[in-house]
Amino acid sequence: MRTIVALAATGLAGYLISTAQAQTDPTRESTPATPLSTTLGLVVFPAKSQTRDQQATDETECYAWSKQQTGVDPFAAPTQAPTTAQAEPAPASESKHGGERLRGAARGAAAGAVVGETVGVVKGGREQRQAQAQAKEDAAAQQQAATAQTEQAAADQKAMFNKGFAACLEARGYTVK
Repeated sequence: MRTIVALAATGLAGYLISTAQAQTDPTRESTPATPLSTTLGLVVFPAKSQTRDQQATDETECYAWSKQQTGVDPFAAPTQAPTTAQAEPAPASESKHGGERLRGAARGAAAGAVVGETVGVVKGGREQRQAQAQAKEDAAAQQQAATAQTEQAAADQKAMFNKGFAACLEARGYTVK
């Protein structure tokens, strides 16, 4: 009985050692968990029976080639779009819109009625608030348009990169969709 237990222990130890060496062997070729093509949103089929290792090598080389040809790196950090604070115009100065209030007050005073003066100030303030609200709406619309334009440009660049990547892989005997 001791002999069987000793043999089983020796066999198990040998298996564990060989497994550990295989996992830590730096010369052992490994393929990435997720292929580059999948990360880019492409499906690549090895039409000429290429191995997984060969496909990983070809994808890496085609990635570098497409990056060099198109000047686009889809994994690079995207550039920051201007923030809302940067895109909003500075608040209007009081002197610009304050004149409306003064004109309203002057009109009321010229008529000689205290009520006219109050109405003129209120009207000037309302016009100023409307102008500020319109300016905010315009700034928001410009920001939204700039964001949409930036997103479209990024999509166009990724599409151009993917065309180059696919062309390179197809030249190496892969089918790319």
